Amino acid sequence: IEIYSLHVDCKVTSRFAHTVITSRIINRANESREATFEVEIPKTAFITNFSMSMDGGVYPGIIKEKAAAQKEYDTAVSQGQSAGLVKITDRKLEQFHVSVSVAAASKVTFELTYEELLKRQLGEYELLIKVQPKQLVKHFQIDVHIFEPQGIRFLETDSTFMTNELTEALTKVQNETKAHILFKPTLDQQKRNSELDETLLNGDFVVRYDVKREATAGDIQIVNGYFVHYFAPQEMPVFPKNVIFVIDRSGSMTGRKIEQTRGALLKILQDLRPEDHFNFITFNNKVVEWKSSLLPATEENVASAAALVLTLTARGGTDIGGALLAAVGLLDGAQRLPQRSVSMIILLTDGQPTSGERRVEVIQENVQKAINGKYALFCLGFGFDVSYKFLEKMALSNGGIARRIYENADAALQLQGFYQEVATPILTKIEMQYPENSIEGLTKNNFKLLFEGSEITVAGKISNELDLLPVEIRAQSHTSNLTLKEEANVKEKEQVFQNQRYIFGNFIERLWAYLTIQQLLEEAISAQEEDQKALEAQALDLSLRYSFVTPLTSMVVTKPQQQEELANKPTEAG
Repeated sequence: IEIYSLHVDCKVTSRFAHTVITSRIINRANESREATFEVEIPKTAFITNFSMSMDGGVYPGIIKEKAAAQKEYDTAVSQGQSAGLVKITDRKLEQFHVSVSVAAASKVTFELTYEELLKRQLGEYELLIKVQPKQLVKHFQIDVHIFEPQGIRFLETDSTFMTNELTEALTKVQNETKAHILFKPTLDQQKRNSELDETLLNGDFVVRYDVKREATAGDIQIVNGYFVHYFAPQEMPVFPKNVIFVIDRSGSMTGRKIEQTRGALLKILQDLRPEDHFNFITFNNKVVEWKSSLLPATEENVASAAALVLTLTARGGTDIGGALLAAVGLLDGAQRLPQRSVSMIILLTDGQPTSGERRVEVIQENVQKAINGKYALFCLGFGFDVSYKFLEKMALSNGGIARRIYENADAALQLQGFYQEVATPILTKIEMQYPENSIEGLTKNNFKLLFEGSEITVAGKISNELDLLPVEIRAQSHTSNLTLKEEANVKEKEQVFQNQRYIFGNFIERLWAYLTIQQLLEEAISAQEEDQKALEAQALDLSLRYSFVTPLTSMVVTKPQQQEELANKPTEAG
């Protein structure tokens, strides 16, 4: 079985990435063989299309409601014989896998399309393409086209498998608003060495970039009556933060996990700013407060906290509820904290509650009542023994986010990376306001916090003939209350994309649908049961209308022998 052509074609238009992977395979044997198409795609992406073409026939994947797709499925498959085409493979990726029997000397073409909105983190967008052909490929090519009307501020490519020879196969052409990256290694350049037919191409191909930002009230783009508004203010003063680290030191954290936690916390302590206040709570079946109140992050206090971190050992049970309520109590009772500051609790745990209150619903309810919208709660789940659903619901109900920390060599870096994302709050209580009677289907437009290096994205549909789209942003910064205003000229904005060759026409509408689905699914996690059903019904409707494989839909792939397979979108919570 030979892959004679593999093409990854990616078009990024104003942060929205549309990627098509085409693999052409020939069976050079004189009997039929199994051809496999296996690619890894970002977890944040939604598959939108898949097809197999062979012997003159095209076999498309059809996206249906998950329950309906499952019903159509015969019992053999429902017993798990060939069920999952998609599974999570690591913290950023999931794998799509399909195989089909190819007759002697016949060819098959696989084509997979997926879309995602690139999210700005720590000042850059990252486009990740996983490269793993597992053999030498005669025609191998990656094309990345980027069009950013705001202008490209910087652009870099990075790869885990580059050699000097391979670098020669990489070209980058760039002007003010557009870039084209082409990676087209010859067979010789792909070889690990001249004697063996082993490929060097195995790993990540990454494009990182950021855009220029002139306007204070963000940037608005409009196509076919849909708009997107990006807001990432520059050079804002950073809020002092009051942070309580709630660290699990129960028996299951023993060994590598507690070592990595110690390593990460030592680094994080160094990153505290002098105007920050902090405290530690460690817990097993006992909840221990390091100090009775929050301390300013002076050199002395940081050194004394580092000494505590070095002594962390793991044993005993897990009283998550007790530890979180203690953290809220410390913040509630805090004196002399800076007038305008941001308070947050960062929980790191690797297990289920086994001591104190064990019922997760009760813990969730108690914590939400206690926090009462005053502080943000971030939950980090270490490994796979945690109830990720529980942590995610708790974080989303309390203005934070949850993240799974994967147990591998870079766990300490994952912890630090997460901390860096939330370490510099620059705005709170952000309201993005648009003319109510002229906008439909507005995505989330109120945000608790904005961190340095990230970005707020709001999209919607302009419902009547507007000439000017006025926007107003209200927010609080460390030093003042802000009101920012901007007017977008609808006709001028529409013009920007008119003459672009490689834009897929309705991309802002698709971006709007993608963002709406992501937000509905996230809202559903922390909603009451009846609201949850309504939110999921809306998300399902959009998933089907725009053909996205989301956690609510499945793609039915029918093979030539009428076998059916299902592609489902996995979620972190399983």
